[in-house]
Parts: sequence; C-alpha cells; structure tokens
Amino acid sequence: MKGIVRKTSRISRWLTVVNTDWLVNLNLLLTLVRRDLEARYKGSILGNLWPLLNQLSQLLIYTYVFSIILKVKLNLEGLPEDSKVTFGLWLFAGLIPWLAFTNGLTQASGCVIGQPNLVKKVVFPLSLLPLVPVFSTFIESTFGLIVLTGMICISSGVLHQTLWLLPIVFLPQLLLTAGLGYFTAGLTVFLRDIPQTLGVILNLWFYVTPIVYPASVIPENWRIWVFWCNPLTAIAEVYRDLVLVGEIKHWGELGIAAFMSVLIFYFGLWVYLKLRPAFADVL
Repeated sequence: MKGIVRKTSRISRWLTVVNTDWLVNLNLLLTLVRRDLEARYKGSILGNLWPLLNQLSQLLIYTYVFSIILKVKLNLEGLPEDSKVTFGLWLFAGLIPWLAFTNGLTQASGCVIGQPNLVKKVVFPLSLLPLVPVFSTFIESTFGLIVLTGMICISSGVLHQTLWLLPIVFLPQLLLTAGLGYFTAGLTVFLRDIPQTLGVILNLWFYVTPIVYPASVIPENWRIWVFWCNPLTAIAEVYRDLVLVGEIKHWGELGIAAFMSVLIFYFGLWVYLKLRPAFADVL
C-alpha cells in the first residue's frame, strides 16, 4: 500500500512539473510572438497596418492580371455573377492561407541561425524559436480574413455562419507550417542553401496549388492527386468553402490534409530535436 502511495505521489509531482513547464513555455511563446509583431514595424507610421496593405496589394495585382488583362470570369453562389469583384474575393480567400504559410515557413527556416545568442543559452527552450514566426504571420493573416469578410458582406449582404468552423482549418494549416518550419530551421544550421532552395520550391508549389486558378481546370486524372497529395490545396479550398460558399464541400480532402499535417509536424519536430544538440557547436 505504501509503495502505491509513493508511486502516486511521484506521478503527481511529475504531472505538476510538466504542467508548470508547459504553462511557462506557453507564456514565453506568447511574449516572443508579441515582441516579434511589435519589432517588425517599429518606427513606421502605419505600424501593424502594413500586413493588411501587403495582402491588399497582392489582391489588386492578381485581380488586375487575371480579371482585367486575362478576363477570367468566375461565378459563385451568393456573389454577383460575372463580376471582377467575385474573382477578387475568391482569389483573396485562397491567398490568405498561402501567404501565411509561405511567410511563416520562410522566416522560420532562418530563425535559429538568426538568434545565435539564444541558441547558446542553456536555459532557453529552443523548440519555441520556429513557432514564433509561424504564429506571427498567422496572426497577421487574420487582418486579411477580417477584410475579406467585410468585403463579402458589402458585395452580397451575406455573412455565412460557417465562419465559426474556421478553427478546423486553422489547425492543419498551423501544424503543416510549424512542421516544415522545424525541419528547415534545423537543416539551415548545417546547410545554408536551404532558404534559397526553399524559395524555388515555394514558387513551384504556388503554381501547382489552385490559388490563382480554379481546381476545376485541372485535368480530372490529375485533380485527385493535387487534392490528396498537396495539403495546401484542401486548406485553400476549405477557406473558400467556409467564407464564400457557406458549406464545406471538401471534408474528405480536409481529413487527408489534417492527417498529413500531423505527420509532417511530428517528423519536422523529430528532425529538429535530433539536430538541436549540435546547434551551439556550429553557430
């Protein structure tokens, strides 16, 4: 009986330590994200409005190229038919998760080599470093999501109740970005060509993801592979389902994307933790 009491006491103490460490790391992560957001536009007149302006500039450029020059038309239920505004809203809904993903991943890839002082501190939890740019860019993307929602209300007078389901697509998006962020951040310490290589890969990735063109134009034989092998395709389409259409039409694809995102997250974290003991020696 005494042995059981001792084991129970040890487990209780261990859980207390784990919970305390988790809360400390969470508070530290929130502090680092807040400081990162403040430092990005410190001293600028517009401050944190710059992320919103950057996303709007992307929207205007792509809308001009595809709607006015190439005269691409798109009809969506509940939105004005054959309107340039419709294509712009559809495009913006796909660009929001894509820009959050690429910006977070690009910044995460260089976060370790950019903070050598923190790496050499024994007490600093290095596993938080790649998460800071991932969460910072995600928070910035919410400004664009708010603007998109407002533009839909103005153009169609409709606010879909499915907006409350957005967290189900936020989670796989964050896991995918964080997993690849961990993977590239760890490798960049030893292979400094990773950020440049990543830029080339992301350019190719952008055009194999139906962001600026509808998935319906992809040949049917290839469409299933684009959806099931590219998690960002499902993520972008579900964003559009929730914000523009008002119902999810890609449940199966979202489930596969979530499963792949979890695997990528654990693999990226595993690689990062395996390489972490050698960071200080290289830097």
